Amino acid sequence: MSTPQHPSPQAPHAWQGAPGPAYAAAGPAYTSPIPIVRTHLGHAVTSEWTKIRSVRSTMWTLGVFVLLVVGIGLLAGAVVAANASPSDLESDTALSFGFFGVLLGSMCIITLGVLTTASEYGTGMIRTTMVACPSRGRVLAAKAVVFFAVAFVVTLVSTGFVAMVHVGMLGDARQPTGSEWLKATFGVSLYLALLGLISLAVGSIIRHSAGAITIMIGVLLAPLVIAIFMFSSSLEGLRQALFEYSIPSQMSVFYSSTLSDSGPSGWDPLWIALGVTAVVLGSAFALLEKRDV
Repeated sequence: MSTPQHPSPQAPHAWQGAPGPAYAAAGPAYTSPIPIVRTHLGHAVTSEWTKIRSVRSTMWTLGVFVLLVVGIGLLAGAVVAANASPSDLESDTALSFGFFGVLLGSMCIITLGVLTTASEYGTGMIRTTMVACPSRGRVLAAKAVVFFAVAFVVTLVSTGFVAMVHVGMLGDARQPTGSEWLKATFGVSLYLALLGLISLAVGSIIRHSAGAITIMIGVLLAPLVIAIFMFSSSLEGLRQALFEYSIPSQMSVFYSSTLSDSGPSGWDPLWIALGVTAVVLGSAFALLEKRDV
């Protein structure tokens, strides 16, 4: 019988590196060939700008907005120029007839604001966005900056063009002052951009495109419609408040053709919009940090 053989001890394999510092000292430290850059808000803004200009819904929504503001505005001016007498126009400025196109176009700005945030939740793309930029507040801030800039510039160009055409078309109307020019172009553009920011924040809060758009259209039209159908004398105070502070009524202030004799005047609608935007957008930031994507 053969004697059992016990395995003799073997030297450790060459590939087994010694633990600890001795292994680290065996070779040079690894250096990534990819440069490491500390990200900031500018990178997020660039990303959001790429998104908003490459999505078809943006071009379609803004295209319809320009069509409504310019088309309806010029149509209203042409109808007035063909049918109004010089005495009918002497008390109004030609700028006031741009209100109709801006009122209808505001629904496009509301829609685009909602889609800027809510559409990513519908497609699930928001998860990729948050992985690429874990700072949620930075993502929402970048969306707000890009959207506000786009909405303001497009509105300013559209309203400015309509205003210039109206002044040339309606020569019998009172010549607008510099302040009236500023309000009918720059002021109303700021107001619409802020209205779009509120929609963007509501889209982030609701996380559902159809629901958020419905809410914002209701905010735009419901107060005025409710006020029109309030016939009870006991509700006269509420009716007047709804009428004066409805969005269409506030928007008309920028065209010196207010729908009521009291309520906001001058630049008051802009300050109201700023306050509401700060509250709603602040709520969106707070909820974004607390909820899962």
